[in-house]
Amino acid sequence: MDGTRIKTDPAFIRTVENNSEFASAAKAGKLLRKAVRAFILGSADHRVTSRLTALMMKIKQLDATSIRGLRTVGTAIVLPSAMGLLQGFNFNKRSLLGEVLFKPYTINATTGEIDITAFFAANDIKMPTGATHVSLTSCWAKVDFVNNVYNVQTSPATNVAKTAAAANVSLIPTAAATGTGTNLYMLKVEFFQMVNTVQYSLKNGSYNAVAIVQVS
Repeated sequence: MDGTRIKTDPAFIRTVENNSEFASAAKAGKLLRKAVRAFILGSADHRVTSRLTALMMKIKQLDATSIRGLRTVGTAIVLPSAMGLLQGFNFNKRSLLGEVLFKPYTINATTGEIDITAFFAANDIKMPTGATHVSLTSCWAKVDFVNNVYNVQTSPATNVAKTAAAANVSLIPTAAATGTGTNLYMLKVEFFQMVNTVQYSLKNGSYNAVAIVQVS
């Protein structure tokens, strides 16, 4: 069918509106992926793009102020209900954070610090067969879905042997995320196997978990 007709024929107004909002949601998902690309590298499944776009479509629908066809994630994301949809998103569906890390953690929204008290890898982590070490890293991303800009700060990784004694873990970003937008706090768990004093990523990261643990 002629694309020009779809854009101009009143009979296709709903199609035009739907296409516009889908494109807007896809753009929001792409912005988020771009912002945290380095952090989720090697820890995301191959369908993360489509899953994130679908989530952004749900968030966009919470925009109650814009007319149909012009609803956006940027307008909706300020709502607690929209933030609630984004919080808990797992970038690797093959390995969900809640099914890998059993120890509770606290998040300091002012500093981006994530703390785990008395972390004991042997009990607090579901270690895949062959894993000898686990690394934990935090990320504080400030993503502006209106102006399409972002700032991201990550913590150094804390690497722990499977046999290590219990110890407190503090994941502190090197700086505070700056700028405007939505605050996304993320936690990543990576698994490694030690071979001749060198740690190798286990199964190319397929067991790694990374999720958005708080949104504000």
